[in-house]
Formats: sequence, C-alpha cells, structure tokens
Amino acid sequence: MTHTPPEPPPPADPIQAPGTPEREWRDWNGLADLPEAVLPERGRVVVVAAHPDDEVLGAGGTIALLARAGVALTVVTVTDGEGSHPGSTRVTPDQLAAIRAEELRRALASLGVPDARVVRLGVADTRLAFHEEEVAAALEPLLEGARLCLAPWTDDVHGDHEAAGRAALKASRAASVPCWTYPVWMWHWARPGDPRVPWTAAAAVRLPPAAAALKRRAVQQFVSQIAPLGPDPADAAVLPPEELAHHLRDIEVFFT
Repeated sequence: MTHTPPEPPPPADPIQAPGTPEREWRDWNGLADLPEAVLPERGRVVVVAAHPDDEVLGAGGTIALLARAGVALTVVTVTDGEGSHPGSTRVTPDQLAAIRAEELRRALASLGVPDARVVRLGVADTRLAFHEEEVAAALEPLLEGARLCLAPWTDDVHGDHEAAGRAALKASRAASVPCWTYPVWMWHWARPGDPRVPWTAAAAVRLPPAAAALKRRAVQQFVSQIAPLGPDPADAAVLPPEELAHHLRDIEVFFT
C-alpha cells in the first residue's frame, strides 16, 4: 500500500497573521535614511484609494501638506468599502457604504480639504481585480492635467489595493502623469529591511507636527473601521490600535 503524504496546509494570509510591532519600525534607521519626496506646490493631485480610509492611512499627512500649499485635490474611491464586515449583524453593505463615505468626508475636512472633489467609482468591494481595465479607463480622464497621482502600492498583499494601484499606474502612464504608490498593509506583514520591499525606490514625506496632528484627527473619523460595530466577532474593528500605530508616525513612504 502506497502512503500518500498529506497535502501541505494553505499559506497563511499575511494580513491575518500576527504583524510586525510598530516599535520595530520606529527603531529602524532605514526610514530616517530615505530620501525626501518633493511634492507639487501648485496644480492638482489625484489620490486613488481602493476603499475609503486607504488614502488617509497611507497619505493623509501628505494630503494635508498639499492642501496647505493650495494644491487642488481629486480623491477617487474605487470601491465604497462595503465589504469590510461581511458577516455583520449590525449594518448592511449598503448602510456601511454610506457610513464610510461620510467618514471620508469628515476625514478630508479634518485634513483641511472639505471642498476636495470626491469621485466614487462604485466597484464591488473585494472584486476590484475583475474590473481593472474599467477602473483605468475611468481614472484616465480624471488624471488629465494633474501634476501627480497617489495610489495604493501594487504589492501590498491585498487584492483590491494591488488592483487599484495597477489601474492607477496604467492610467497615469496614458495621461503622462507621475504616479507614486503608498503602502498600507505592508507595515503589518513586512519587517524592517525586508527584501520583498523595493526600498531603493522609496521616498519619504516627513510630516511637521501640525500635519501629523491633522492626520491623527482624520484617522479618528473612520469609526466603522477602528472601533467594533458591536459585540459579535463579525463586527470587530478592522484596524485595532496596534495596526493604527503604523499610520500615526511623522513620516509617510511612497514608492516612486
């Protein structure tokens, strides 16, 4: 009788696995050594997010600095983030979409851009990879004449983030607009100096205390993501304090 070895277990989801403590990132000199990213001081910048809150987590301080400089901002949310709590006993996906849109409006006001143009593309949450071409086509006219595009990193190990980043890069190339990508979940699954991260292509925006404070205030607007919706495990916070800590530093990193 031939013995068949058991199938190996499927690879663990890096986002669900225990993450890197923020203290390890803060103790790493590599962040301090990153070159400075030079931001536009005029014109318009398009900020792309897979879900409402990605843009604030990854680039909220940068948005505040751009707003202070008088740069016009177009914020594009590709999905409405209605899939963040698929088993919720408290809110329906439609209700959650409306909640998250209002949270983003308040967050942008906290960053000093209450009049930013917000475009909701309405792609189904968790299904963005099936709509990349449509998203790129929708982004291209929004990018015409822009000075810069900021979009999710294409290797963030989150399918929606990666697809949004790829679509933004394609549209930016077509519109001849530079595109910088920002990580969100990378800070969770990667480690300082991680060879999976293109550190040689990274640049930093260092946030003055005032901009960092505005970002902290903006992040607190996303109550549906940072606090439980209810006692049921399906209503747990998506971004507990240890995860939020990665996004409350005085530095933001972009891959240019």
